[in-house]
Amino acid sequence: MMEAESSVRTDNRFDAMPMMPVACRSCGARVLVRKSTWNQTSVQWNADATERCTERAEAEKVSAHASRGVFLACSALRESILRAVRDGELTIVDETEDAVRQAHSPAPPLPSRRTPAR
Repeated sequence: MMEAESSVRTDNRFDAMPMMPVACRSCGARVLVRKSTWNQTSVQWNADATERCTERAEAEKVSAHASRGVFLACSALRESILRAVRDGELTIVDETEDAVRQAHSPAPPLPSRRTPAR
């Protein structure tokens, strides 16, 4: 009998750029964040941050799905994350990778100058 090879791949995205702590400037909730692009952000909540977040607490009061842990976003935390990027405390991964790629790639060829036919 043959054994199947493991198809589980190691997720190494966090090796080059791990999640970084960011504190909400409104309530002090401290979460781990990885900003992959301007439009994509990964946030890892812990129990303390979940308890501190006032927007999360308000959402749970009015949500029919509160018992399932459905919470889409905290506007105050979103602003704190953007502020951390602007202040240089949090790096956007794609921009870092683009800068490294550009630094190590050869310069593109210059456009050729053609003289117009007369």
